[in-house]
Amino acid sequence: MSVLKVLLVDDEAPQRDLLAGYLGKKGAQVRQASSGAEALSLYRDWFSPVALIDMKMPGMTGLELIIALRDINPYIQIVMLTAFGSVETAVSAMKAGACDYLTKPVQDLDELLLKLERAAEQHRLIVDNAALESRLKDAFPFTDFIGESSTIRKVRDLISTVAPTDATVLITGQSGTGKEVVARAIHAVSSRAINRLVTINCAAFPENLLESELFGFEKGAFTGADKAKPGRFELADGGTLFLDEIGEMPLTMQVKLLRVLEDRKIERLGSVTQISLNTRIVAATNRNLEEAVAAKRFREDLYYRLNVVRIALPPLKDRGGDMLLLAEAFIRKHASKMGRRITGLTSDAARLLTSYNWPGNVRELDNILERAVILCRGSSIGAEEIQGIGISSSNEFSPSGQLTLAELEKQSIRACLEANDWNMALSADKLGIHRNTLRLKIKEYGLSQN
Repeated sequence: MSVLKVLLVDDEAPQRDLLAGYLGKKGAQVRQASSGAEALSLYRDWFSPVALIDMKMPGMTGLELIIALRDINPYIQIVMLTAFGSVETAVSAMKAGACDYLTKPVQDLDELLLKLERAAEQHRLIVDNAALESRLKDAFPFTDFIGESSTIRKVRDLISTVAPTDATVLITGQSGTGKEVVARAIHAVSSRAINRLVTINCAAFPENLLESELFGFEKGAFTGADKAKPGRFELADGGTLFLDEIGEMPLTMQVKLLRVLEDRKIERLGSVTQISLNTRIVAATNRNLEEAVAAKRFREDLYYRLNVVRIALPPLKDRGGDMLLLAEAFIRKHASKMGRRITGLTSDAARLLTSYNWPGNVRELDNILERAVILCRGSSIGAEEIQGIGISSSNEFSPSGQLTLAELEKQSIRACLEANDWNMALSADKLGIHRNTLRLKIKEYGLSQN
């Protein structure tokens, strides 16, 4: 465990020295300040993850100091010291950003140490998560994880949680939902990112070739093997191997894959030498593997080996309001690549997009809008530029004419609220957004119940 670093702020020198002395004996590094102003001056050089602050001090109060410190470091964790019975003061401190509090004078020094250690661990988790989110955005700056629906938020959270581990991941979802994107994200924000992400589509090779592709072969292993070749497992050593369309793997190959997952060793074709590997496995399928197991088309033991952590990707039609957000992002991406100035969709074009079932999911939406950007001659994409889809429902939309995406969003939210009698929970679920987001949108657009 790393050394605990604490900024201790208290205007009472005896109490401050007592606490600092105890924490120092327990191995903590402590810097002391007698006022808020001194603490702020000290903190810019000390920058500890945790601060222990007296609530009532002359000059700058503890509450004011919390706000000032969090302006410098939004992730700092603060434990407050407050007079006995000052519940309202403690509540105000927690609202301002304190994570815990103790009453003065501190009687239980072990409890103090425990609270500070918990605060330091909370700081580490928050910073690690923020770093993962930042790396995720850097790796995929355009459209891969756009969306406010609850399902896509869960996917982002799962990626952030599982990426730092070496756990085997099974990604499920229909074709075009972004399974390879998730696999690349898991690798990109993991400690293995300095090494390779190696991909193989298990459905793209006949059984004999799939084995040699995965495990490699020695010279003379079969006709045409004029030199040795490492397999995908070896190429991914230290990195990640992405087994796409794992549900299409033949049963005999499933047995061999299971053995590798259990032993973490492979043998090239034509060799009896085992090669130890450190390769993380991420697999994906658009098949229902539970049904395949029941039908004896997929080994149950392999299924359990792969299904350690499961990330299920939703079809586009179930992602509510994400579709228009994705559409805007795809238009922006393709217009930028082609040097075009296209601001959005006409209402007729939006009607086509929102009424279509999207069997090809996000990949189909991307392709449709790339073609639309190519064909567009004006500043907005109209229905005539959206080719290859038809209206698959009788949903009514706005009158013909050019609208911004904000106006389209406003109309969609109003229509959904009215259709659900302004039931906030139900409307938020239908729109694929959080209730708090819906309330903010209602306020932003000035919507009200008639």
